[in-house]
Amino acid sequence: MEGGSENVEPVRKGKLEKKLLRKQAKAGHTLLKHEGISTSSQPTKFLVVANAGLGNGVSREQLLGLLGQASIVESLLMPPGKPYALLSCTSTDDARRAQALLNGARLQSRDQDVTLYATFAEKVGSELRVSPELPSGLLVLENFVSPEEAAQLLGAVDWTFQADDVTAQRFLKHRKVKHYGYEFCYDNNNVDRDRPLPTGIPLACEPLLQRCLSDGHISVFPDQLTVNQYALGQGIPPHVDTHSAFEDTILSLSLGAKTVMDFRHPDGHAVAVVLPERSLLVMKGESRYLWTHGITPRKFDMVPACETEGPLAVTPDPSNLTLSKRGTRTSFTFRKVRQTPCDCAYPSVCDSQRPPEASDGPSVPSTEGDASRLEAQFVHQVYEEIATHFSSTRHSPWPRVRDFLLTLPPGAVLADVGCGNGKYLGINQEAMTVGCDRSQSLVQICADRGFQAFLSDALCVPLRSDSCDACISIAVIHHFSTQERRVAAIRELVRLLKPGGRALIYVWALEQEYNKQKSKYLKDSKDKDNKEPPGLPSDNTVGLGTSENVPKLSVHTNRTAFSSQDLLVPWHLKGRDRNIGTVGCSSENQPTTNTNSVFHRYYHVFRKGELELLCGMLENIVIETSYHDQGNWCVIIQKIF
Repeated sequence: MEGGSENVEPVRKGKLEKKLLRKQAKAGHTLLKHEGISTSSQPTKFLVVANAGLGNGVSREQLLGLLGQASIVESLLMPPGKPYALLSCTSTDDARRAQALLNGARLQSRDQDVTLYATFAEKVGSELRVSPELPSGLLVLENFVSPEEAAQLLGAVDWTFQADDVTAQRFLKHRKVKHYGYEFCYDNNNVDRDRPLPTGIPLACEPLLQRCLSDGHISVFPDQLTVNQYALGQGIPPHVDTHSAFEDTILSLSLGAKTVMDFRHPDGHAVAVVLPERSLLVMKGESRYLWTHGITPRKFDMVPACETEGPLAVTPDPSNLTLSKRGTRTSFTFRKVRQTPCDCAYPSVCDSQRPPEASDGPSVPSTEGDASRLEAQFVHQVYEEIATHFSSTRHSPWPRVRDFLLTLPPGAVLADVGCGNGKYLGINQEAMTVGCDRSQSLVQICADRGFQAFLSDALCVPLRSDSCDACISIAVIHHFSTQERRVAAIRELVRLLKPGGRALIYVWALEQEYNKQKSKYLKDSKDKDNKEPPGLPSDNTVGLGTSENVPKLSVHTNRTAFSSQDLLVPWHLKGRDRNIGTVGCSSENQPTTNTNSVFHRYYHVFRKGELELLCGMLENIVIETSYHDQGNWCVIIQKIF
């Protein structure tokens, strides 16, 4: 018996080694297809390590910890959002040692075990990029309070419920909030100046505010404070503090775990800013009035690995990035209640300076800038707000989309552009699938479900040209508000395809009744949310601007036939389904009642033949087939060169 057991062990090892070699080869093939990284069968000084990237939850510290001897590594590149790392070693022998330590090693990543596959690579370079500048008027002041002061401030906030509480306290689905001085009114996104709270800002805050006054960060004392407490993984959607509610400067002190706050300009330019523990964020001017700010719900943030001088913006330099796990964070946000209308330098986004008729909604865009702003407010921000509820309603894949995906051969590279909650990312287990979406919250949901997805605009996807065997765009292109942008979205899909590659596109159809059959959308007309939101004009039109010649966007009545091609479609979010707030809410305040909130998403619904017409504007594709599927117009296109 003993002799038999001795003969088994070498066979077992051989099987494990063969399996590791197969996985290693497959990882190298994937990297070549997706990233253009060529592996080498001969030892070199360079290694590419699959499954060891920031994109799948591995930190720089974890990877270096496996090596044990950091001296053998000249550089470690961890590109943002990618599932691999690139090592440059001091010599070929050191690279051999590093490969032996890393190949087949297992790490804990996002509460799951991952296996690393290290392969020799051709020379890998580092494209050092300049750290982005902070928005104009934004300051991050590190260590603004001492640990002792932080403890005193946290101790001044009593989170226990009291019937006679003189503050305004809320326990939201995604965080706790407490107001001092004035309570934010959610029915009009403002404060009631005639009804101050019995208790003002706690005395424990006075030394902090005196310091801000003497340092010139503020010119008058704030009279309103919002304290928010975020647990691990919680966040707040992108928003701009209501202009008419508060004066220019806003202060926000971060206590507890550090986090990353995302700032975005209306033109789409984004900057991720690190807020360290005990730091003070100062927002003035453009950063306060024009840029949205928000915190993406997630458990880990991508942050600089080493402290750098200058702005605390997250650098895109892959040689200085790692992951930071969040913890409980408490923010103290101080503001001065405005007593007169806002006269800021940004009238197009100012609720005090827009004409009364402008507050109701948008008009059809006539310029590229108008289109970008419309989509930012009525597509991007809305999906951030409703992401959790939206995802809960998206379970079953559409049969004909599933059929398309299952036709892909093993090893095919598939990109789902506008992947939402990722319901199509796991359909074909034999394909190498990656998704992208414009919503940070939806991308995070994909990651939590174990899918590879990254943040991207559908007009500019950061994947190599001619790298995909197939692409899908399901219910995405109808959110672009001009024909030029819709054509650009199709062109971007074609750019990603290899010659011979195919793309499947679905858009919402104007014709919800086709061949004498009603779509499921119309059949579900008994849905109780089909009623028009309260307070809309009787003709169902809302508009920005004063020109009668500018077409106004209509607000669609849910579960009814479409009366126009460009419209706003309501999404009803009940109190129990709330994600983390409403578009336009001030700063970190959000409503807590169980009443409905209505969000309006922009759509361009397509007439019969319109999608084929747009595809026909591109010279390097052919339309393989087109069809109507449950209220959607659909095409499969093929790239010919």
